[in-house]
Amino acid sequence: MDNYVTGALIKRLRESKKMTQEELAEKVCVSGKAVSKWETGRGFPDIGLIEPLARALDISVIELLSGVDVRNRNRSSDMNKCRFYVCPVCGNVIRTSGETVISCCGLTLPPLEAETPDSDHAINLEVVEDEYYVTLDHPMTKTHYISFLAAVSDQGVQFVKLYPEGGAGTRFKINRVERVYACCNRHGLFLLDLKPKRKRPSE
Repeated sequence: MDNYVTGALIKRLRESKKMTQEELAEKVCVSGKAVSKWETGRGFPDIGLIEPLARALDISVIELLSGVDVRNRNRSSDMNKCRFYVCPVCGNVIRTSGETVISCCGLTLPPLEAETPDSDHAINLEVVEDEYYVTLDHPMTKTHYISFLAAVSDQGVQFVKLYPEGGAGTRFKINRVERVYACCNRHGLFLLDLKPKRKRPSE
């Protein structure tokens, strides 16, 4: 497979059917933000959503699976600029210390864009000795689940891959952790920022 469904095609087909992003999102059981990310090239629909997406847009799967790859710009990197890339075909997760060009299954992948956790993706932390016990109250079904958890410090990344019908939780060493990430296979990446906010000089 050289190409994957493009955001431009999704947007054109959606608009031709006079659907809003929210209406399309409801048909394929994702959020409006997820559809927005697809259409702006900041993410791909999961492979499990291709068939219902094709039905919603009144197009065949083969017709839908065509378009142009999304290209990313290289940037200088360090651990504070950690990026995650997820292949929508095989589910492979690639971690980098900055943006780069990543390909998997013949696709060039965009970096996941982290959002502040909402009520359905709240990241809970409990301190147990020298570890964070990280959990989410989230479905872990075969079609809707947390695919990974990660804790990032200035020294590296602690990463745990999760699987459907397992538990949505793990433990990370606390030492210097500044961010905790959780990735939902339907709604994307969520970030809990643990860095203390710096006060302005006037405060």
